[in-house]
Amino acid sequence: MTLFSQQLVYTGGALVCALLASLFDVRERRIPNCITGPAIACGLALHIGIGGARGFGDSAAAGLIAGALCLIFFLAGGMGAGDVKLMTAIGCFAGLSTLRLILPAAAVCAAILGLALSIRHGRLRATLRNVGELVLHHARLGLERHPDLNLTNPGALRLPFAVPVAAGCVIAVCATALEILP
Repeated sequence: MTLFSQQLVYTGGALVCALLASLFDVRERRIPNCITGPAIACGLALHIGIGGARGFGDSAAAGLIAGALCLIFFLAGGMGAGDVKLMTAIGCFAGLSTLRLILPAAAVCAAILGLALSIRHGRLRATLRNVGELVLHHARLGLERHPDLNLTNPGALRLPFAVPVAAGCVIAVCATALEILP
């Protein structure tokens, strides 16, 4: 199997995982463990089967990095545990080389979707003010959850994070198919 086809298989697996998670995240506002757990195992197994021990190391490192980055947002109250597990699974499927495209692409897509959601609900000014308040809060207090601006606030707008993750995976699949990734 060529490096190109390996990357396409890995990135395609990440996309399938993200699309399945998106269905649940949009409908139920949660990402079930029955998706993320097997996806982590499948991503690791896929890398072992294709790349052996080196492939396993690449997959495990990508899963740990993606999960750890999202864990920071979870601890700060801005992301759910399912999102953290989803990103761990995406990392395990994608591997390090593709993850470096998926993470920023998903972040940009999340920002765009978040802005669109706040505009749709007539809350753009409040959202921008809240982002500024969160930045100041976390600059002063680290990862301590903001007392009002967190996922436990029933009035908060909630973004189904699996959707921008899936968009980031689509971008990565397209980049891989066009052989843009090194």
